[in-house]
Amino acid sequence: MKDILHELEARRQAARLGGGQRRIDAQHAKGKLTARERIALLLDEGSFEEFDMFVAHRCTDFGMEAERPSGDGVVTGWGTVNGRMVYVFSQDFTVFGGSLSETHAEKICKIMDMAIQNGAPVIGLNDSGGARIQEGVASLAGYADVFQRNIMASGVVPQISVIMGPCAGGAVYSPAMTDFIFMVRDSSYMFVTGPDVVKTVTNEIVTAEELGGASTHTKKSSVADGAFENDVEALIEVRRLIDFLPLNNREKPPVRPFFDDPARIEESLDTLIPDNPNTPYDMKELILKVADEGDFYEIQADFAKNIITGFIRLEGRTVGVVANQPMVLAGCLDIDSSRKAARFVRFCDAFEIPILTFVDVPGFLPGTGQEYGGVIKHGAKLLFAYGEATVPKVTVITRKAYGGAYDVMASKHLRGDFNYAWPTAEIAVMGAKGAVEILYRSELGDKDKIAARTKDYEDRFANPFVAAEKGFIDEVIMPQSTRKRLCRAFASLRNKKLTNPWKKHDNIPL
Repeated sequence: MKDILHELEARRQAARLGGGQRRIDAQHAKGKLTARERIALLLDEGSFEEFDMFVAHRCTDFGMEAERPSGDGVVTGWGTVNGRMVYVFSQDFTVFGGSLSETHAEKICKIMDMAIQNGAPVIGLNDSGGARIQEGVASLAGYADVFQRNIMASGVVPQISVIMGPCAGGAVYSPAMTDFIFMVRDSSYMFVTGPDVVKTVTNEIVTAEELGGASTHTKKSSVADGAFENDVEALIEVRRLIDFLPLNNREKPPVRPFFDDPARIEESLDTLIPDNPNTPYDMKELILKVADEGDFYEIQADFAKNIITGFIRLEGRTVGVVANQPMVLAGCLDIDSSRKAARFVRFCDAFEIPILTFVDVPGFLPGTGQEYGGVIKHGAKLLFAYGEATVPKVTVITRKAYGGAYDVMASKHLRGDFNYAWPTAEIAVMGAKGAVEILYRSELGDKDKIAARTKDYEDRFANPFVAAEKGFIDEVIMPQSTRKRLCRAFASLRNKKLTNPWKKHDNIPL
């Protein structure tokens, strides 16, 4: 008995060392934590239960049988984040560069299957050089098995990927199918083909950071939802995100204690909208002032800044926020902002998170670049996402809501539950100047006449009352009481039930 216990402890020690002390030191020298240190930071202390610690690869080619480290380059298991269960896998770069083998994939698939069965989120900490070349097609098959689990888990349990090192080739497609991707600045990158292949095929000379670093994916490609300075910050922020999310699609989002009065009056909001209709203001100020304790978790903050997406709490309950940002491109919708918001709305709908929309939109961004890039199809994605969503939807129009963009931004006509407007709201087909130039083209030579026509148009449409008369706006509310009205609206919608017609799945214009 003593011998077997001794061997157990020896094997455990060897497994915990992964690729050995020398490689662990090299990992630390790069400013990166080891796979186990990351899990220890992410999960509550003492909550981690590991699976498959002693699993080793089965490859006998290229002298691989001589080196069979326990765990095979990935640490898997479950634990808790603030007392709520999550499943986690953390790739170990010290073992064969974190490369994916057949058994490595089997370990990941096992915990993903369990996550789907038990209804708990999956968090992947990715730090891998890609497929293990020595294993050939078995490694590729392993990737496809993981991909299939990602697809099955989509919309069932939240999936979060944290890219904490290289992620190349087939390895990028698993994170791409998860709900959120976070990266670490200067130590992580994602690309399908690396700089060397790019140089060979296209003659472009590019660094790994330029090709697929955190800055590229958060600002240009929109692949990543956020980037953090180091491993520690990334893991703490993932813990914070988990607190906003339900564990699965059958559960309501978590409710936590709050210390902020739901009926709080915020008088400063009465002067948020500038007198000049063309002067921008910061929509984030409104979001922070209505949220519990001013807590806002923004998603994709550096991409398509003309729209804001993220999570707040109202009365301790999670709410997804979509808001036009007048500070950037006057808050116009374009290709990037439509895609960003559509994906966020669909996530909220999949996990029963109510949606709050703040509208200040002068329309879709005009120009050949937008039309050639397919703004029609991308704008339709947002329209589709809002119309399909069955969760509680509350909309507040703060200033401009013009043209098709009024329809798209969670209007009453897309099954909005509560549609409020501030007294400063203007709901019309277009701005006064453009409308008058079309309506009274024959009078364009007479400046006085045009000025009078413009004023008449403004008097008629530069207010929320025409829409309110038709029942498209439920109530014109004072800006200062916005938090109170929103809390009451969402409280009244907690038992909302709405089902779409039966279908296998929809065909959203991708």
